[in-house]
Amino acid sequence: MEKTLKVLNDLQKKGLIKRYVIGGGIAVLFYAEPILTYVLDVFCLLPVEKGGLISLSALYKYLRKKGYREQEEHILIEGIPVQFIPAYNELVEDAIERAVEVKYKRMKTKIVSAEHLLAIMLQTYRPKDRERILLILDEVQIDMPYMENVLERHGLQEKWSKFRRLYDEEGEGGMERC
Repeated sequence: MEKTLKVLNDLQKKGLIKRYVIGGGIAVLFYAEPILTYVLDVFCLLPVEKGGLISLSALYKYLRKKGYREQEEHILIEGIPVQFIPAYNELVEDAIERAVEVKYKRMKTKIVSAEHLLAIMLQTYRPKDRERILLILDEVQIDMPYMENVLERHGLQEKWSKFRRLYDEEGEGGMERC
């Protein structure tokens, strides 16, 4: 993965990506015990093209020239399937802006903060997101005032309350710290 991160950092240096952060299952790995995941999800801010459009085409073209190939919705970079996800709403933009710098071996990169990661998973709310929320809550010390601020700014307080009520009733771990 270190080689993949080097390529991502190079894409940012060359301006093909304004900024990126690691999200999804790989981000969860930085906070909690290992989970099964095959894809490196990269939330990114992309340069705006003429006419105000945002496109992945320049990024894909550059990566193809470097010898990387597409595989379904991913690009295989140094053997790792990478999915570039342009910031699709204000929450993801906020997560990119407030990312946490980490080191993976010798390579610096940025990941979504635990609080933003929880909010994004709460917003998407797929079954695997609900499981990952519980995993993070069970293993990570969450900054609850900050978390409440993120939820409030992005209109997720009611969904968070419903989630907490549901899992408090089921006696799931991690909720007692919230």
